[in-house]
Amino acid sequence: MDPVATAYPVEWEADVVLRDGSTMHVRPIRPDDADALQRFQEGQSERSAYFRFFAPIRRLTDRELGRLVNVDHVERVALVAVRPGTDADGAPREDILGVTRFDVIADGEAEVAFNIADSLQGKGLASVLLEHVAAAARERGVRRFTAEVLPQNSSMLGVFRDAGYSLSQHLDDGVVTVGIDLDPTERSRAVMADREHRAEARSMAALLTARRVLLVAPGVDDGSPEALLARRVLDAAETDPGDTELVVVDHPGDVPGSVTRADGWDDVGDVDLALLAVRPDEAVDRVRRLAATGARGVVVLSGGYAESGPQGVERRRDLLRTAHAAGMRVVGPVSYGVLTTTPGAALRASLAQRPPSAGVVGLFCQSAAAAVTLTATLERRGLGVSSMVSAGHRADVSGNDLMQYWQDDDTTQVVCLYLESIGNPRKFSRIARRLSSVKPVVVATAGRSGQVVPPGHSVRATRAPRRLLEELLRQSGVIQAVNTHQLMDVAQVLAHQPLPTGNRVGILASSAALAALVAEAAVSEGLVVATSSDYLPPHACEADIARTVDALYAPGACDVVVAVDVPVVQPRTGEIARAVASAAARTGRTTVVSMLGLHGMPDELAATAPDGRAVRVPAFSTPEDAVVALGKVVEHAASRAEERGTYVVPDGVDARRARRLVEGWLAGTDALDLGVEQAGELLDCYGVRLWPARRVRTADEAVEAADDLGWPVALKSASPGLRHRNDLGGVRLDVAGPEDLRTDVARLQMLASTLLDEADPELEVQAMAPAGVACVVRSAEDPLFGPMVSFGLAGDAVDLLDDVAHGIPPLTDVDISALVSTVRAAPRLYGYGGTPPADVDALEDVLARVAVMADDLPELASLELYPVVVAEHGASVLHVSARLRPAGRRADGLRRALPG
Repeated sequence: MDPVATAYPVEWEADVVLRDGSTMHVRPIRPDDADALQRFQEGQSERSAYFRFFAPIRRLTDRELGRLVNVDHVERVALVAVRPGTDADGAPREDILGVTRFDVIADGEAEVAFNIADSLQGKGLASVLLEHVAAAARERGVRRFTAEVLPQNSSMLGVFRDAGYSLSQHLDDGVVTVGIDLDPTERSRAVMADREHRAEARSMAALLTARRVLLVAPGVDDGSPEALLARRVLDAAETDPGDTELVVVDHPGDVPGSVTRADGWDDVGDVDLALLAVRPDEAVDRVRRLAATGARGVVVLSGGYAESGPQGVERRRDLLRTAHAAGMRVVGPVSYGVLTTTPGAALRASLAQRPPSAGVVGLFCQSAAAAVTLTATLERRGLGVSSMVSAGHRADVSGNDLMQYWQDDDTTQVVCLYLESIGNPRKFSRIARRLSSVKPVVVATAGRSGQVVPPGHSVRATRAPRRLLEELLRQSGVIQAVNTHQLMDVAQVLAHQPLPTGNRVGILASSAALAALVAEAAVSEGLVVATSSDYLPPHACEADIARTVDALYAPGACDVVVAVDVPVVQPRTGEIARAVASAAARTGRTTVVSMLGLHGMPDELAATAPDGRAVRVPAFSTPEDAVVALGKVVEHAASRAEERGTYVVPDGVDARRARRLVEGWLAGTDALDLGVEQAGELLDCYGVRLWPARRVRTADEAVEAADDLGWPVALKSASPGLRHRNDLGGVRLDVAGPEDLRTDVARLQMLASTLLDEADPELEVQAMAPAGVACVVRSAEDPLFGPMVSFGLAGDAVDLLDDVAHGIPPLTDVDISALVSTVRAAPRLYGYGGTPPADVDALEDVLARVAVMADDLPELASLELYPVVVAEHGASVLHVSARLRPAGRRADGLRRALPG
C-alpha cells in the first residue's frame, strides 16, 4: 500500500501520564521523524538495541530509517512517545523516547514490537504504548498481536503478561513467541484502571506537595486583570504564606518580605509548581521556559482561552500540549488556585486571602467564583479541609484526578465535589464508584441534567435524558447534594461524626410541637422515629436534661440523634448543647443539632471521646437542614453496607462474531437501519433470542406463515403509526385459525388505509408467546455519556409518564436489579393484583446482555426491544429495531489519555 494514501490519524494523538506522574505526548510516526528516530537509536544502550533488533545495531541505514518512518497507518502502524528537547546550539527540537509498531501479517493478526529509551524503562511507558497501539489495531481490524522476544528481555515479557489480555507464549530456537488476544477482558480493564489510578494520583501528589512555587507575573503592574491576579497572590502570601516558598519573576513592583524576587528566568532555579498570571498570547512561551525549572504543574489563573472563541480554544490546546510535552499538568484556566493544610508542609498557591483551617475534607470545585463562595462558607462554618483545588475551566486537571489522589491520601476522609460540568462521565462513575466504597463522596452539580455547559468548558454535546446525570451519580455510589449549601451540610456530618449503624432516629426537642415537626421531616427522609424520642420544656432543670439525654443515648435506644433547641421566651442556656455533645462523644452515636444561635462547628458542641479524640457535633440553621443532611448520611451508610455486586458477564456471548458483523454491515456506509433478520443475528451473538415472525402483505401469505410458525398467532401492523398500538386496533392476538386470520388481515389493511393512507400495508405474523408483562428495553450511544441502557413497562407507563430507569454500562448484577425494581410500575412484575409473578430473573438476563452489547459496540447507535413479554417462566423478545453508525471515540476508551 502506498504510505501516503492514508491520511495521518490525528485522532491517535494523545497526552499521557506515566507511572511517576509525569506527562508525555504519544502520536503516530511521521516521515520527518527520521532524524529524531536516528538520535533515539544512537542513544540506546547496546543491550536495548539487541533486545529490539536481535543485533547490536547502533545506527540505522537510510533504507531502514525510511522504512520505519514511512507507514500507511493501516497495515503498518507506528506510534512514538515524544518530549521537547534542544540541539547542541540550543534550538528547540522534539526527542523520541519510545516507539511501538505493528505490521499486519495475516487477516486480523499483526506482529508488534517496542523500543523504550533506557532512561524511561520501568516508568510504565511500554504499558501505555501497548494500550494505545492495541486500540489503534482494533480500529484497523487487528484482533491479535504476536511478538518475538528474547528470553532475557524479562521487562518486555512482563509488560505483555501483566497487561491482562489473554496471552500465550512458547520458546522456539532461543526466542519466545508471544500471542496476545486484543479483545478486552475484565482483567485488562482492571489493570488499566489500576495503572491509571496510580499514575494520576502521583501526578496530583506532585502538585499538592509542592514546596517551592513560582509566580509568573505579567511584567507590568498596570491594573490589567493579569496584574491584579499577580498582586492578589502576593498579598495572600503576605497574609499567610503557609510553608510555601514563593518566588516571583517578571514583576516590576514591590513584593512582600516573605517572597523571593528572581531577577530573571536564569535566576529562578528549580521549582515544584508555577502560578501563571500572564496574557493568553504569552502563556505558551512562559510554559516553555518553565520546562527548565523542573516544575511538575502549572496553575493558570488568567482567562482568555476557550471562553473567548475559536482562537482561545486553539490557545488552550497549544498551552496543554506544551505543558504536557514538558511533563507538567495544567490546573485552569481561570483557576482560584490550589492549597493544602498539611502540618509543616502547607501549600499556598491560591488567591485566597484567608485559607481554610486544617481538616479532613478534600474539596474540589471548578470556577474561581465557586471557590470564593466555598472558601467563605468553610470559614463561616469552621469546617476544615485537607486540600482544596479550583480547576477553573477544567482544561486538564479535573475532579477525576483529585479523586484518584484522595483515595490514597490518609489525611482526606471526606471528598466534596462541586461540578459545573463533567467532561468524562464514564470515567467519573468508574473512579467515584471505587472511591465511595472506602470514603464518602458528596457531589453537587451546577445543573441537574448535565446539559448546560458554562463558557470555557469543553464538553461533548449530549442527547441523553435530563435525569440521566442523577442516575449516573446514584450508580456511582456518591451522595447527591442539591446545592453548595447542602454540600457543606452533609460534609459537616461526615467530617465530624461516625457513619450511622441504622436509620432509627431519636429526637430531642424543646417542645412537643417541634418534636412532631422534626419527626415528620425525618420520616420524609426515610428515617424511623425511635420510641426513645422526647422533648424538654424550656424550664427543664439540669437533672431532667441529664436524665432525658441519657435515656436517648442508652444502648439500643436509637441509631442517630437529632437535637433541636429553639426557646421562644427564655434565652438558651447551653446546658442541652453541652449534654448532647458529651453524650455523642461518649457513645459514638451520630448526632446533629439545630440550636438557636449555633451554626457550623461551634466550640459549645465540642467534647472529648473516651479515647481522647476531640468530637464536634455539627449545628444547622434549621431543623429541616439537619434532618436532610442526616438522612443522606444514613442512606449512604446503608448503601456502603450493601453488596455492590459484580459486573455482569453473561454466558454464550460471541463478541468477535458481533464485531465482524457490525464492521461488515457498516463498510462504506454512514449509517444503517438493520433489518429484522440482521438485528436478530446481532442479538444472537449475545444470547438473546428473537421470537420468530414473518412479514406478509396478503391473507394467503399470512396463513402460510401461521402454518409454518404454528397456531395460534399474533397479527400486527408493521406500519410505524400502528405498531404496538392495541388501543387503535393495530394488534390482533390469539388468532386461532385461517378464517379468523383472513378476517383480521382485511381489518388491519383497512385500518392502515383509513388512518395512515397506506395502499399496500405490510403486516407481521408471529407465533403467540406466553402471556405476561410487556416491557421495553432500549440502548443508545450518547456522545457524552457513551452507552446508555433503559428499562420500562410498555404502554402508558413509558409513553405518557416517562416511567423509565437508566443505567450506564458496564453494570453490575445489583445495577441490573435496580433498573427493574426502581420504575414506579415495577409492582406489576411481582404479582400485583393477584397475577402470577413474572420471571424477573429472565428479564434481568435480557437487560444484562443488552448492557454488555451496548458496551462492546459503540457503533450501536440505538437498539429497541419492544415488547419484551415477561411471563411466569421466561422472557420473550417479540420485536427489535436497531441502527448502526460508525463509532466515535468514547471519552473513556481502552487507552489512557489526558484532555486536549
